Amino acid sequence: MSLSQFSLNEQLNNLKQQNLYRSRRIIDSPQNTEIIIDGKKNLNFCSNDYLGLANHPQVIAAFKQAVDKYGVGSGSAHLICGHSTAHHALEEELAAFTQRDRALLFSTGYMANLGVISALVGKGDSVLEDRLNHASLLDGGLLSGTTFKRYLHGDDENLALKLKTCTGKTLIVSDGVFSMDGDLAPLPQLIEIADKNQAGLMIDDAHGFGVLGNKGGGVCEYYQVNQNAMPILVGTFGKSFGTAGAFVAGSEELIETLIQKARTFIYTTALPAAIAQATRASLELVIKENWRREKLTALIKQFRNGAKQLNLNLMDSTTPIQPLLIGDSQQVVRLSQNLFQQGFLVSAIRPPTVPQGKARLRVTFSANHQTKDVDLLLSALEKATFKSKGVYDVP
Repeated sequence: MSLSQFSLNEQLNNLKQQNLYRSRRIIDSPQNTEIIIDGKKNLNFCSNDYLGLANHPQVIAAFKQAVDKYGVGSGSAHLICGHSTAHHALEEELAAFTQRDRALLFSTGYMANLGVISALVGKGDSVLEDRLNHASLLDGGLLSGTTFKRYLHGDDENLALKLKTCTGKTLIVSDGVFSMDGDLAPLPQLIEIADKNQAGLMIDDAHGFGVLGNKGGGVCEYYQVNQNAMPILVGTFGKSFGTAGAFVAGSEELIETLIQKARTFIYTTALPAAIAQATRASLELVIKENWRREKLTALIKQFRNGAKQLNLNLMDSTTPIQPLLIGDSQQVVRLSQNLFQQGFLVSAIRPPTVPQGKARLRVTFSANHQTKDVDLLLSALEKATFKSKGVYDVP
């Protein structure tokens, strides 16, 4: 069978010409603030391992012990024979952590978001999503068969306006912390609008869990809202928890509905029990070691103060996601490459991940970073922007 009809080479060449071509770097070390690429050490400022738990000895030990007990593969879906005592214990602990009736594990965050939306709404219903939501949320809305609409980012007035034309059951969907901007959803306003319009509200707090709140409870702890006010809560383990997988937390009725109807839960193999056991260890660290969040706050403040002195165009964020807005895709690629040559890994984020004209360096911080690392990054950014003068013009 020939693929010539799909014009793959033409599509790839177009991506290269637009500076939108993506390439993988091969890492030959554990995930940490210092990683090895092609035999060279790099300071890593693009990981979502915000609390520095991906290579934590306690998490590693829990994983190894669980492999000895459960093996590697889970063997089947949760509803067949893949649901172990480790999975079940993690679900119970997540329910307590989020202060919700129950929690349900999914193999990935993408699958959790697609599964929840498709299980709750369908043809004749409506889904409203923030324009800057993660791709998994947007795809969940698009694939649900509903009337799908996007409202202006963080704009509760625009959301309220679009709600007037909705039909059937209506679900409002938003990130808790936006992955490319680092800002927070206006949760109190979303709750008020959802309640006024008798709409459901779903928050994907992938980048908030572990980072926000005194115990890392995310946007719900930050805003002090409970299950009744915010009924559908999604989280992932591949960021602050340092492992892999995802979960949904909510009422007894919600979780039972997902077990019966969420196709991405029903028809996929359960994540390995060893991952669940490792996540239990990381959850304990997330809750108990508040110093990690305190250190992150200090590092972010240090970076923002230094960036201000350099007149860098940082976006408004108080989270470990600190985007440096560049604008042009070619410019941001050149800056990222310059930093890499200096020994710093900072991702160039381009469309379609972000809107046209909003290309950026996505700088992220981990509790494992040191103050000297931040100083080194600021110095490298100063050199990179100086060398690229005429390419990157500070507004």
